[in-house]
Amino acid sequence: MKADPAVQRRLLDLAAVDAELARVTHRRRTLPEIAEIAEAEQQVRAKQDALVAVETTLTDLDRDVKRQETEIDQVRARGERDRKLMQSGSVGAKQLTDLEHELATIQRRQGILEDDLLELMERREAVDADASFARVELDKARETLKDAAARRDQALADLEATETRRTADRSTMAKGFPDDLLKLYDRQREQRGIGAAPFQSRRCGACRIELDSGAVSKLKEAAADEIVRCEECGTILVRIAEPKA
Repeated sequence: MKADPAVQRRLLDLAAVDAELARVTHRRRTLPEIAEIAEAEQQVRAKQDALVAVETTLTDLDRDVKRQETEIDQVRARGERDRKLMQSGSVGAKQLTDLEHELATIQRRQGILEDDLLELMERREAVDADASFARVELDKARETLKDAAARRDQALADLEATETRRTADRSTMAKGFPDDLLKLYDRQREQRGIGAAPFQSRRCGACRIELDSGAVSKLKEAAADEIVRCEECGTILVRIAEPKA
């Protein structure tokens, strides 16, 4: 296959565009924000679970406090009833003595219940503080996730713009090559990732292998318009003039 040396050199420009497009594809798959988002999503789930757990405890304590307050109200009402009965003067001595014992028992019971209620309310206060902290932590985690998602979206938008621009450039550039040469280039690029590379200082610019003397001699002896390829990786080699000493 033959092609004008100037056309061959333009293959390097095409390869540079393809390399940039490959970097765009690679970067799209490996954006650091993707890992950040995965970690942030995990943190949000963990913070949500923590908040649900503490809110469940808070709900349980609210129910316990309400039940305790109801029981205290019942005991207090019973004690009030006994006091009124004792003050009515309508009970005999034995019943009065029984009422006094019952009232003393009720008062002890009320004291115990009120102490228990105080303990419950103190626990509730502590758990309520935990709930407030959990909400703040969840908000922070969500904000971190939102920030990472925004940075990912911006990075993807930038990559999309670059890809669109360089794909258009490639389409324009590709029209300047003979069909057979472009097909060879594209086939090699699909197989090895690089379609064309410079050959300079005995080295292939694609696989970076220094060719042996026999291969170098063949390349030097080939006509300038002859399409030559690396014996190691198959890449189209564009011969670059060696700088003069």
